Amino acid sequence: MKEETIFQKNEEFIQEFLSENPDYFNKLKEGQNPDFFVIACSDSRVSPSVVAKMPPGHFFTHRNIANQVSEDDESFNAGLYYALKHLKVKTVMVKGHTACGGVAAAWNENDESELQPWLSKVKESLPEKGGNQDWSPEELSRRNVLKQVNNLKNHPIYQKYGQDVKILGVLFHLESGKLEKVTEYKPR
Repeated sequence: MKEETIFQKNEEFIQEFLSENPDYFNKLKEGQNPDFFVIACSDSRVSPSVVAKMPPGHFFTHRNIANQVSEDDESFNAGLYYALKHLKVKTVMVKGHTACGGVAAAWNENDESELQPWLSKVKESLPEKGGNQDWSPEELSRRNVLKQVNNLKNHPIYQKYGQDVKILGVLFHLESGKLEKVTEYKPR
């Protein structure tokens, strides 16, 4: 894709929204009031707003490799706090996907030193190797989502500010485009 294509597509985006609502961008600048805080993978194929066909303003999003919820990730902590305390989101969605390169790298014991600190977090979400279980890549991605939902339930910021905020775990299937609900947690 050429750089010019990005600007051309941006013009198409502008015209599409203005044709439906000439005041659309003036409304956007007034502020945001999203219902969802989405924790998603950085993978270029799984943009949360695109796969859910949501226009700007509906998802407050944090992305990292393999959609990790980590107490020592300052960027994530700030986003979670802001989403819960100031934006008052109603749902936190943990969105993983099939064919996740971060999950595969952790499972296959990638040894690149630059990736090791992050992949060690991903490895904690995966089952122990060995035994009779033959884990499919899809099942590993699903287990990763479930682990991140659990990490979120136990996260100090969520426990302090997320008293009434639902957590939704979903898996995006690259092969079909479908979102699968894998778990739902409603506090108290």
